[in-house]
This record gives sequence, C-alpha cells and structure tokens, in this order.
Amino acid sequence: MATLNITYDGMSADVPVEMDGPVPDTDIRRIATELVRSGGVPGLHLSQLRDDAFAHFVVDRFRGARGEERIYLRPKVPFGAR
Repeated sequence: MATLNITYDGMSADVPVEMDGPVPDTDIRRIATELVRSGGVPGLHLSQLRDDAFAHFVVDRFRGARGEERIYLRPKVPFGAR
C-alpha cells in the first residue's frame, strides 16, 4: 500500500493506492488521472480531466519514518524563474 499525493490546480489530496511492486512514472500519471476522474480522490473530482493532464508533472517517491511509501505527483516548479 502506498499513499499517492496529487497536487492539481492549487489543490492537494492524499489517496491510498494498492501497488504490486515498483510502478513506472507513466503508470502513476495514468492511475492518478483515473482516480481524479472517478472521484476517488477527496476534493479532486474532475470527470472531464484530459488524458494528458499530468503528462509534464513530476513523480517524487519517498519512504516515511515507518517505511511506508509516499508518492507525490506535482507540477514542475520553475526554480529561479522570473
């Protein structure tokens, strides 16, 4: 079990996701799209979300203090941009 945090349009929400081993970034983006469309992410139900909505998002992976997997799907941040 992993916790997927999705940040989209200024909102962020966590959702538990059952994962059978390592999952590629492209699959994380696809899973997130399906979850948001279906209403499976609290506060982020967008039934008309485009297939490529997360195409340029970053997937970050971390382990929590107790070893739990945390996956963050977030927009790219333009550090140093003016």
